[in-house]
Amino acid sequence: MSASLTVFNAADDLTSAAAGLFTQEWWQENAETLIAKPLRIALIVVLAVVLRMLVNRGIRRLTDRTATGAVPSVLRPWRRRGRRADDVGAETIAARRSQRAAAIGSVLRSFSSFVILGVAVVLILGELGVNLAPIIASAGVIGVALAFGAQNLVKDFIAGIGIILEDQYGVGDVVDLGEASGTVEAVGLRITRLRDSHGVVWYVRNGEVLRVGNKSQGFAQVVIDMPVAHDTDLERCRSVMQEVADAMYAEQEWSDVLLAEPESLGVESITSAGVTLRLTVRTTNADQWRVGRELRQRLNERFVAEGFKAPAPVLTGASSAGAS
Repeated sequence: MSASLTVFNAADDLTSAAAGLFTQEWWQENAETLIAKPLRIALIVVLAVVLRMLVNRGIRRLTDRTATGAVPSVLRPWRRRGRRADDVGAETIAARRSQRAAAIGSVLRSFSSFVILGVAVVLILGELGVNLAPIIASAGVIGVALAFGAQNLVKDFIAGIGIILEDQYGVGDVVDLGEASGTVEAVGLRITRLRDSHGVVWYVRNGEVLRVGNKSQGFAQVVIDMPVAHDTDLERCRSVMQEVADAMYAEQEWSDVLLAEPESLGVESITSAGVTLRLTVRTTNADQWRVGRELRQRLNERFVAEGFKAPAPVLTGASSAGAS
């Protein structure tokens, strides 16, 4: 019985001590630390999350509207018989706009998230009583060091943003970047990956791209030069080239590929070996090589049937060989 009384007395003593510790004055003195600061920190976190969500949603709506909006009239190409060529151009432009909008949206969302979360972290540290002056000074020193040590990296990122914003090239384009040329497989903020005709994959830093030759933008122009001998009837040869190209242009198989009527331009050059006549035709980007191969095959077969002679080969060094 005495033991039970002892336990109850101890419990009453603890309760009395707790009541004396958590008095109204104690709560008033520690209300700032226990209530106000946690509430402010929670409010900062909630506002940061909500603001980030709203900004990302706004960026996503803006990029979606940009990607799916109507193509401006100045970007709509020519019309032609049957199916309009601007249908093909509009599809290509829409696909490229979608790729560009997705890349730009990703960059904007990452940048906005970094800024919002960075400001939130600074505000939370300030609420916790952390001295921000050394942190800001250290961040400034680190930023300067990174600016000097990562100049090439910054240059690559800035150039990548310019490439994407200006739509210099996109995935699937056939481009010439100087040292490397081929089909673009990926366009990033730092590097561009492309594969050449031999299957070799090239990684090109965007900051090192000084000029871009894009063979797949808008439309393609197939240029075919046919050499013949000097004694060839040039007018007849020019008419035959036009007939072959017109026949191909009239076929249903090629109606969606050839975007304009072919033009036989006539004599392009005259050399000691022979005469070169030129034919041009406007076609879609993806089919320019297929159209060129088909036209060359048809022209060669027709030239053989018409009896047009090829230029005689020029034998260099023949006189010196005879003299010896």
